[in-house]
Amino acid sequence: MTRVNLSLFLFFAKAGMVYAQSGTLNIYFIDVEGGAATLTVTPSGQSMLVDTGNPSPTDRDAKRIFEATQIAGLKKIDVLITTHYHGDHVGGVVSLSKLIPIEKFYDHGDSAEAAGNPRAAEMWEGYKIVSEGKRVIVKAGDKIPLKGADVIVVSSNGEVIAKQIKAEGPNHLCKDTQQKEPDPTQPENFLSVGTLLTFGKFKFLNLGDLTWDRELMLACPANKIGSITLFQATHHGFYNDLSGPPALVWAIKPQVVIVENGPTKGLTTAGYETLAKIPGVEGIWQGHRAIRNDDAHNTSESMIANLRTTQDETKGNWIKASISKDGKFTVTNSRNDLSKTYTTH
Repeated sequence: MTRVNLSLFLFFAKAGMVYAQSGTLNIYFIDVEGGAATLTVTPSGQSMLVDTGNPSPTDRDAKRIFEATQIAGLKKIDVLITTHYHGDHVGGVVSLSKLIPIEKFYDHGDSAEAAGNPRAAEMWEGYKIVSEGKRVIVKAGDKIPLKGADVIVVSSNGEVIAKQIKAEGPNHLCKDTQQKEPDPTQPENFLSVGTLLTFGKFKFLNLGDLTWDRELMLACPANKIGSITLFQATHHGFYNDLSGPPALVWAIKPQVVIVENGPTKGLTTAGYETLAKIPGVEGIWQGHRAIRNDDAHNTSESMIANLRTTQDETKGNWIKASISKDGKFTVTNSRNDLSKTYTTH
């Protein structure tokens, strides 16, 4: 075992002991270097994985996800949500299915990009094979069963929930908001499955790579989500500014934001500025230092899991959130063991 893997093992072993002793809900933001893989383990021991990272000849991302499941004490993944079928979100699914059983697969429906795109077609065929007989297509408003937490689908297949989760008045941020159309060559993004997980007072929103126009459907004319606690910044930190309208991001008022970006993928200058202006935001954490921006547009270095500037140099450090039933939650950076504790409003 390398020094890096040993460090990660000890980090997650410690996290696993804390989980076992306190009955917390744990969310692991696994570093798949510009892709996405977010593992939630409830106090009852049930698990939900959202996305499986990138494909690679060495199965790097699948192995990193599997390592997290083992340290969390899992013998299977109960729920796998594939937000959409881009390679950085579904690319590791075949390899992961060989490492650990996956009970149920949830997605938005068939791939919109497989026809005419050989790479997309290959991943789509692989997904269909491993999910055969275990697949559920979800629509906005559906509930995903996860013992110990409440999970509602807020977007799927281009649609969003019809009604507000919490009744609020008109969203004043919608006035004069900028409109952006999605990239028609990448329809998978605007089909993304988005979920809101609730655990007591704690609320966690993950919208995959949902596009600006669909996010506005959640925000205008009234905010359908309400205020949340933790936000996984959409599209790896508003990739190319195609996601992240302030009318949504500022309206949901997350206390803490976690960005699953890569060194040169995801977080932009404008995106970081949007996050920094969230009313009352208490912390922004990043998977990687973004080198497409100057350092003024990254969060505090201590809250960045990976500081190296190329994927070949990165070490796979991860971020973890542990949530207690009393509303307190702690975010930890495995690179330096920095932890910060917050109290859910």
